[in-house]
Amino acid sequence: MTTTTVLPKVLRLTDPGLREQLQALPASAALIGVGTDGTAIAVDVDNAPHILVCTGAGGGSTTILRTLTAQFLHQGAHALVLDTPRISHLWATELPTVTHRGNVAGIHDALVGLATELKRRTDLADHHDERLDDVPRLMVVFDRADDTLRHLARYWETFRQEGEPKKSPAITALEDVLYEGRQARIHVLYNGRASGSGLTASAREQFATVILARVGTHTWQRLAPIAGPAPKNSAHPGRVHVVRDGTAQQCWSAGECQLHFVI
Repeated sequence: MTTTTVLPKVLRLTDPGLREQLQALPASAALIGVGTDGTAIAVDVDNAPHILVCTGAGGGSTTILRTLTAQFLHQGAHALVLDTPRISHLWATELPTVTHRGNVAGIHDALVGLATELKRRTDLADHHDERLDDVPRLMVVFDRADDTLRHLARYWETFRQEGEPKKSPAITALEDVLYEGRQARIHVLYNGRASGSGLTASAREQFATVILARVGTHTWQRLAPIAGPAPKNSAHPGRVHVVRDGTAQQCWSAGECQLHFVI
């Protein structure tokens, strides 16, 4: 029988048992938060390779991305941080295993380069080369993604030459990673809406884990087809719902823990 407890107003790394739960996670997993039964809610990218963070204004999406990324970096992953606001992820700019891009041209080039890296890793996997196990995971951290995709589409329209595809190769590369990234150890952490015109519908379906905060009823019904109405938004920042396999769990996001890692 599961015991339900009241979620705390504040969650700290020093709280009893939290550090131990964090350390017990495999290298392929990151802590999202702590559930109503007091146990850790984590996502394992070996099983659910891509994560969609969908929040309303002030829902903490940037903080969630930062917290998840820091955990994967701590476990030895590398990261490509696509930061259209240019200031949301300055914490990562000086880290040796992170590539940070903040303007549309740089993001375009980084995603086109990602296509080459995906092919290189996929070729290793197709040949059953054990060296792929030694290739660091690559986390593609895409903040304000839907807005950025629109900018990328317009950017490509401006520079596209005759005979080149109409669709931005940067967007194509991102969709290819969503389809094929799992076997290549490339994973997308995407801050965006549940629906939109930037990605194809089938590409958006590749997000096996969705983190929701301060979302409207329409979004809830689309992503969490469970019994009962959409939950009321919490007055406490950091409360999120994690949707996996059509079920949702409420938890206190680790993004409010102010976790610190030695990278």
